Amino acid sequence: MTKLIVLGSNSFSGQDFIDLVLSRTDYAVIGLSRSCEPAPAFLRYAQNPNRARFRFQRLDLRLGVDDAIALMDAEKPDYIVNFAAQSEVAPSWDHPERWFDTNTVALARLVNHLRRRDYLQRFVQISTPEAYGDCVGTVREDAPDNPSTPYAASKFAADMLLCVYRKQFGFPVLTVRATNVYGARQQLFKIIPRTAIYIKQGRKIELHGGGRAVKSYIHIRDVSRGELDILQRGRIGERYHLSPEGGTAVRKIVATIAARLGRELSEVSLDVADRPGQDAAYVIDSTKARTEFGWRPEQPLEDGLGEVIDWVDEHWPLIREMPLTFEFKP
Repeated sequence: MTKLIVLGSNSFSGQDFIDLVLSRTDYAVIGLSRSCEPAPAFLRYAQNPNRARFRFQRLDLRLGVDDAIALMDAEKPDYIVNFAAQSEVAPSWDHPERWFDTNTVALARLVNHLRRRDYLQRFVQISTPEAYGDCVGTVREDAPDNPSTPYAASKFAADMLLCVYRKQFGFPVLTVRATNVYGARQQLFKIIPRTAIYIKQGRKIELHGGGRAVKSYIHIRDVSRGELDILQRGRIGERYHLSPEGGTAVRKIVATIAARLGRELSEVSLDVADRPGQDAAYVIDSTKARTEFGWRPEQPLEDGLGEVIDWVDEHWPLIREMPLTFEFKP
């Protein structure tokens, strides 16, 4: 049986990818994350009928990389998919060393060990288009990187490190850059679930820069499908984009959610100053994945937004008691 290890399995993207893998393959899956598994409302795989093929182990890659190395050698995974990362932009200005510790340094120690082992067939690095800086025009996989924040710089550094190991030692890396992922079970401080929650609470959403930044919102399941295609059929050493065909301004997203809840944008939002390093747009070209795998997004944006609203309503007794801000964990 093929064995897969998912780093960052408790992440929004990690938990959905695990659910898809359990549903579409016969892989045995091991998930590693530094926190305990969250409530089932935030884990799609918790209800998967093939859950018996999944095992979770709590492990902090930054502080426990030696334990991670020992586990890799004991389990000898065929594939590794790396979702583990400090991923928020604004707090990365306050603690840049922690972003590099997790996203780059710990990864460097792990990869330097794995390149000496012969069991690993594929390593999928989940990267970010933020490494490009502003994504305006047609941004393909060979576009130059120009990160604007410590978070983006740490992910750029990790990607370049993996490219070096590919070039020098044949390390079997594939890199994924997906645009703004959303869906049910996302972290509550993200703009889409937070908008639905704030409207239910009668609070106003702050729109940085007036919400004029253009994002390419893509449903989490569409991204997971693409990631599985890349894991199974991608060309080793290549970078792949996963994105819709265009972008949407943040304020339009908030307005759409407000309308579905019977409110006007002006009633639920407040324009505030932009954040440092905020890129004007994240619009990237995904022709490569569409051509090689026949992949394309399937979930219409308005349907996906409705799914998030329904999920918030369904789990409101739990969600209303939870924090709605990013909590930095040293």
